[in-house]
This record gives sequence, structure tokens and C-alpha cells, in this order.
Amino acid sequence: MSEESPEPSGGAVEQGAGRHDWEVPWIEAIGAGRPERARLAAEFGEGFRKTNSLMQLMGQAAADRIGLNATDLNCLNILSFSGEMTAGDLARETGLTTASITGVADRLEEAGYVRRERDPKDRRRVVIRLVLESALRDVAPVFLPLVQSWQGVVDRYTDDELRLIVEFYGLMEEVIRAHLARLRGPAEPTAAAEPDTPAGPGIPPDQAGR
Repeated sequence: MSEESPEPSGGAVEQGAGRHDWEVPWIEAIGAGRPERARLAAEFGEGFRKTNSLMQLMGQAAADRIGLNATDLNCLNILSFSGEMTAGDLARETGLTTASITGVADRLEEAGYVRRERDPKDRRRVVIRLVLESALRDVAPVFLPLVQSWQGVVDRYTDDELRLIVEFYGLMEEVIRAHLARLRGPAEPTAAAEPDTPAGPGIPPDQAGR
């Protein structure tokens, strides 16, 4: 951007380069500060929103291809990180009710992607265990081209740059988990954070200072 180019101000997003002149209320909040910082903050927010929307669409398209619904595929993905979880653990990870998780487990078990087993260390506990063979056969091939494309992006960055990106993902996970819990919980009146108690990473503004 040249020095003569106008910078965004207030809630307006500059036109050009795919931008619009919509009045977006949160731009001023995330883009406070000097003009260059405001522009970068606005682009950061826009990039995250675009990527998030595309990932949701990608997840739905993959679920359709595999023959699952999007929620079940998300649960299967979360389960794949550890290989097994109790219904309660999976409910906490997803923010779904245990009754909903029971339905998810029923459908995934019927499809052959998980099985329920008694925990050998505690026979009172039932764990939902990933059936790796089925996941590798049906799910992995759907995502393999995407993973290969990701690897091409990864190869463009140094180790130090990747460490920064990994740190960023960790912080964004904290933020999203906090707001997932907020949205899954009871509705509360919207309240802005007090000026002297700014919200930190993962802390919704209405909980800052508590």
C-alpha cells in the first residue's frame, strides 16, 4: 500500500483486493492503533474468518463423501488424536451433551469406525475406541490430497517460523475452546470488557477481570 492510499478507519473495510465497504463492528476493536497495525489486524480477522468458513465447508464435503454427518466426522477426528475416549471425555472436548455423544457413538459404531469396550483397568467405564483399519480405509484417502497440499505449504517455512505457527495454533485453540464453552452455555447479555481489564487469549470479554 502506498503512502497516499487511504487507510481503513472506524468500522469500514477498504475496497479493493477482495475487500468491501461494509461497516463491520468488530474491525475497530481488533484494529485499534496505528494505521498499518489496524490494516494488518483487519486482514488477520478476515483471513481467519475465510479459512474457518472454508474448513467448515471442507468438513461437510468430506463427511458427505464418507457417508457421515459433519458432527460425527468431527467427533471421529477428535477421537483419532488419542485413539480412545469415554463418552464423557468426548462430550467435554466437543461441548456436546452426553446424550448427543451416545447418538454419535451409535452411528459411528454402526458404520464400523468405532467400537465400545470395557476399560480393562476399570470395568465400570466404557471407552469408545477408534477402529483404525476402517478409518485408514475410508477416511484417510479423502483427506490425503489436502494433507499433501499442506505439506507443500509447510516446506516453504523454516523451523523457527513453523514453531511460531504452531504456537499460534495453540493460542487460537485456547480462544476457540473458551468461546465454544461460552456459546454452549446459557445465553448472557453481551457486555464489553472494562478498559482496565482487557480480555486475554481464550478469555471472552465478559469474563475478563473475574
